[in-house]
Amino acid sequence: MNILGISCFYHDAACALIKDGMLIAAAEEERFSRIKHDSDFPKNAINFCLKKGKIMPQDIDACVFYEKPFLKFERLLLSILYGYPCSLKLFQEAMKTWLSKKLWIKNILQEKLGLPESKIYFSEHHLSHAASAFFCSPYEEAAILTVDGVGEWTSASLGIGKSYWNGSHGKNSLDLENEIRFPHSLGMLYSAFTAFLGFEVNEGEYKMMGMSPYGEPKYMEKIYKLIHINEDGSFVLDMTYFSYTYHSEKTFTDKFTKLFGKPRNPKARFVTDKTSLFDDPNPPTEEELKINQYYADIAASIQKVTEEIILKMAKYLHKKTGLKKLCMAGGVALNSVANYRILKETPFEEIYIQPAAGDSGGAIGAALYFYHVILGKPRAFVMKHAFWGEEHGENSIHEFLNKEGIKYETIEDDEKLFERIIDRLMKGNVIGWYQGAFEWGT
Repeated sequence: MNILGISCFYHDAACALIKDGMLIAAAEEERFSRIKHDSDFPKNAINFCLKKGKIMPQDIDACVFYEKPFLKFERLLLSILYGYPCSLKLFQEAMKTWLSKKLWIKNILQEKLGLPESKIYFSEHHLSHAASAFFCSPYEEAAILTVDGVGEWTSASLGIGKSYWNGSHGKNSLDLENEIRFPHSLGMLYSAFTAFLGFEVNEGEYKMMGMSPYGEPKYMEKIYKLIHINEDGSFVLDMTYFSYTYHSEKTFTDKFTKLFGKPRNPKARFVTDKTSLFDDPNPPTEEELKINQYYADIAASIQKVTEEIILKMAKYLHKKTGLKKLCMAGGVALNSVANYRILKETPFEEIYIQPAAGDSGGAIGAALYFYHVILGKPRAFVMKHAFWGEEHGENSIHEFLNKEGIKYETIEDDEKLFERIIDRLMKGNVIGWYQGAFEWGT
């Protein structure tokens, strides 16, 4: 049985092919289009997966989309109505994309793949996240935590995954029993600070996490003015500080900037006493060091608050389930510092995190959820590596270089190759290294 999982039209479009429960191929569209976080219909990723699986579109038994567009459209409309008249511009921009393509996923899949309506199915956003972690893990039973910006309505979910089989008899289940709903979102809170610190939302969150070690969490109390956190990790945001429910570009309000000051200039260099380790022909001024240290302290503060919330969620989840194994997905699951603290500071003994924890991973999750839960098929697959993309052998590389007239040198002796690379690195040069299939996820 061939099942195609697809995610697209928000960010990180992707495709995955499951054949009889085994992952055959998975790829993000950006790997082919060279457009970072490409959200468009993943035609190239789909073609690659079909080619890798040696099948044609007519061989697809089911195509599963990673979320429910009409439910997401409901959330958008209600948010716009609630934010009127401030949301008028958002309404105009949203309607262009939603009415042109986002609402008509079924029609698009029928047209692009030539599939009948009977072969097209839809999962839910956080179910796809949960399935992408649990059904790729080696666990028969595990607690599940998904945290991101927002799916249809859900921004975080907690639950349990189970797979019990005795030969051909058994059952798979995936139950998300608790959730936090939009507009209250840890991912959106983190992204608001990402924007405040001059980075691109849905892209620069890792940069803010990387900025945080250069600061101290001095401003946690200020951040706690924005959010009320319960002992179980659930929370409520003070939405007077945020504009993402009604604005297409700004994520925070003037009240936010009154509390935290002027946003960082995205074009400004980031220098602190900790980063200025080498002789600089253009040394930073005292004022530059001071303002950058402030921004680093803000980054450290929101990072620490985020960690504390995730830790509370994880501890509550363990207390509720009593399980020792945890599966995680959703964009916030890529916060490696928080993940380390979960392993170190909670009773969970093992953690499995989907490498494509963001929306792209929903493609795998949707396909696996359909196969294991909807169809009730037993599990046989464990994702032990992330190399599920396209690869090119030496012959095809040589053919390409010759065709394009690119000069090259073949070095057969590995020791000589490594010596040359080390020499280039020691001289401050940048080395590009290609080997094997490209990776799935971050």
